[in-house]
Amino acid sequence: MQTIRDVAAMAGVSDKTVSRVVNGEPNVSAKTRERVEEAIAALEYIPNMGARLTRTNRSGVIGLITDVVSTTPNSVDIIRGIQDRISTEKQSLLIANTSGTREEEQRVWRTFQEHRIDGVLFATMYHRHITFDPPKPAMPTVLVNCTAEGRDDVPAVVPDDYQGGQAAAEFALDAGHRRIGFVTLNPLILAARLRGQAFEKTMQERGVTIRRDWIRSGYAGGVGEERICAFDVARDILSAPAADRPTVLLAGNDEIAMQCLFAAHALHLRVPDDVAIIGFDDFQKISAQVFPR
Repeated sequence: MQTIRDVAAMAGVSDKTVSRVVNGEPNVSAKTRERVEEAIAALEYIPNMGARLTRTNRSGVIGLITDVVSTTPNSVDIIRGIQDRISTEKQSLLIANTSGTREEEQRVWRTFQEHRIDGVLFATMYHRHITFDPPKPAMPTVLVNCTAEGRDDVPAVVPDDYQGGQAAAEFALDAGHRRIGFVTLNPLILAARLRGQAFEKTMQERGVTIRRDWIRSGYAGGVGEERICAFDVARDILSAPAADRPTVLLAGNDEIAMQCLFAAHALHLRVPDDVAIIGFDDFQKISAQVFPR
């Protein structure tokens, strides 16, 4: 196995200079860095990360804790986005799925602490508030798609579901629709409530009557145990005579939008001529495949 001394000899530099290059430290000229990196590649040298960890107390690894994100359709895009970003910093990604259980989450935190993870991204399947109480000592953490109740000190990146609901309603209204239906997400989740609030406020501000019988959930059951019922719901709403049915359906996500599209086709309604459908999330395995897109 090649050593740091072999790399230093080939590059014509000291062991310390090779170490600085490997660890991404400053005070190394671009020409010297390039020469060392060429020697590392030629010798297929693999740095001793254990020694680096002992010396710097940094692993060069970012941890991703998820509940069930890594098993959901959008997980590929989420994980690819994280990997693309951390690769620019020459870091690695360690992924752990907790299946939403407190016990497994605590075990993952301990594992990350043992491996001196540099920082953690804590991601949830859907936008919600969580109880955030990691074991001490805490690692730098950013929440993704969730917020910590009572913890303003923990940074979070979340979707603006209120603005999204407002945008969908405004798009329909600006297109001239006044008979607007809404097949929503599970009403028990935060995103559904925020989008619903935005929809109602936008309709009221524009002076458009809200038909409560046209606002129905596309899922039935508790959170995490729901089943999609959007096809039956949309078919029921659209079965009314033309003068008494919506001219557009807003959908809580693209899965619901697809079911609304199928329901319209089952009733021989043309989309968007007889009824328009507005999706949400742009899940391209659906949005780019159905007709019309």
